[in-house]
Amino acid sequence: MPTLVGREVGPTGYGMMRLTWNPTPPSDETAFETLNTALKLGANFWNGGELYGTPESNSLHLLNRYFTKYPENADKVVLSIKGGLKPGRLEPDGSEENIRRSVDECLRILDGKKSIDIFECARQDPKTTVEQTVSILAQLVKEGKIKGIGLSEVDAQTVRRAAKIHPIAAVEVELSLWDTHVLEDNTAAACAELGIPLVAYSPLGRGVLTGSISKTTDIPEGDFRRLLPKYQDEALKNNLKLVQGVKNIAEKKSLTPGQIALSWLKTLSAKPGLPTIIPIPGGTTSDKVTQNTQDVPELSDAEMKELDKILQEHKVVGERYPQH
Repeated sequence: MPTLVGREVGPTGYGMMRLTWNPTPPSDETAFETLNTALKLGANFWNGGELYGTPESNSLHLLNRYFTKYPENADKVVLSIKGGLKPGRLEPDGSEENIRRSVDECLRILDGKKSIDIFECARQDPKTTVEQTVSILAQLVKEGKIKGIGLSEVDAQTVRRAAKIHPIAAVEVELSLWDTHVLEDNTAAACAELGIPLVAYSPLGRGVLTGSISKTTDIPEGDFRRLLPKYQDEALKNNLKLVQGVKNIAEKKSLTPGQIALSWLKTLSAKPGLPTIIPIPGGTTSDKVTQNTQDVPELSDAEMKELDKILQEHKVVGERYPQH
């Protein structure tokens, strides 16, 4: 079993983003049932964010309500929270004043119902160094406000520099069959070298690897994926060739394409030169969490080679984020 901040966690975690950052978020009743299902199935590492929603309604508010109703579950969950942005804006502010504001605000909203096991700045502020960021967070660890420090959306060099200042609990990056950049740019290798678990967000390619998206209009109006280059019609048409290859393997094994995508990550985890990989699929219903979390066997060497071939033959095109 993987460990984070000295606690055992399941091989699959749970990403909370869609519970609150969603054009139509689920009701508390549905969200609580989803969270309880994740916990029951061993996905006790939960990843939320101050940015997942608004300053008035985000992951922290939902967690407060959840742990008010289920206080017995607080100690079972290892909680990672992303923050460090300007309030209500997707813009990093790595000043000590803002990082402290962010942590204090998260703790205020949680209101003692749950501690923050790992805190990470959602993006590294280009106006500050990672050494400054980690030093500020290290002081917050000393003060007992957070238990561990995570990094989010960083490269190999940043991971190495950060680890010289304070132990890093986890590095959160996008990783899936849809996006393998951290395998190619040595970020994953740096994590392996330093013994830092890699938390893989969007392990289902923001839903596309489930096979549920075949054109841009399949994505709901108002959903931020509509803005991403990889999901625009021309790029998507090319990129779905990879998804079809994954579907073909899934059919042979009587699994869903999403299960193959998660099994690929599980099979990669802790291979020579690679770190422990903990995928954090989302899912806003118990059924989706069950499908994403239930035990799926690792893939054989032949199946991994087949997926490698698909990745080589059908390169995903389009930038990860809109170009400004």
